[in-house]
Amino acid sequence: MKKEHVLAPTPTIQVIERMFSLIDVLASREEAISLKEISEKTGLHPSTAHRILNDLATGRFVDRPEAGNYRLGMRLLELGNLVKGRLNVRDAALTPMRELHKLIQQPVNLSMRQGDEIVYIERAYSERSGMQVVRAIGGRAPLHLTSVGKLFLAADDPLRVRSYASRTGLSGQTRNSITQLPVLERELSRVKQYGIARDNEELELGVRCIAAGIYDDQGKLMAGLSISAPADRLDESWLPKLQAAAGEISATLGYRAER
Repeated sequence: MKKEHVLAPTPTIQVIERMFSLIDVLASREEAISLKEISEKTGLHPSTAHRILNDLATGRFVDRPEAGNYRLGMRLLELGNLVKGRLNVRDAALTPMRELHKLIQQPVNLSMRQGDEIVYIERAYSERSGMQVVRAIGGRAPLHLTSVGKLFLAADDPLRVRSYASRTGLSGQTRNSITQLPVLERELSRVKQYGIARDNEELELGVRCIAAGIYDDQGKLMAGLSISAPADRLDESWLPKLQAAAGEISATLGYRAER
């Protein structure tokens, strides 16, 4: 009977693992780091760290601002910009949206800001949801009447919010619509505090929405993910699921929660 042998990692895989550990250490600091400190943090012998760092420097993945000190190189920025340029919020959102819809069986909407309105750019929806109104892709709505729109207004400074109110007149569409600036400001304060926004039959009677933000690698609000449901069926237990889906999309776009 033959003995089974456990294959040890090949030298190539070992070098790659060491390279990643070196890059992680360099990424943890803004300033250049000495070879001695890099060696201590990675547990690599100085000669091993030096050899790999020199190879990375040849490819411009690492810079040597002075002898014995290293920092991340411009090649990583170039590659990062290429990846960022290929990212698309709609593409990043499709799978999490569909998974969220399967869990709650209600329409899930992806919206972005365009001027004083939000624009619906994608949705996950099925006939089983029982919704009377489903916003069409490309449809628009005023910021102050929608959950996602409130996310964007809450991200603005107070002067911009007042300017928006002046431009639009805060016109309403239902008896629940917010049409007074002080009321809107209080609502936006709650949005900032809790990180979620609500539409309580403000755009359409019989329809309520909750929304969470989607952020890019700079922590900028890019879009909003919302759940629409008949007013009497909106379930607060959906909120963690909504936030998790929005967080997953944000992570795909490069957002880090520790920001």
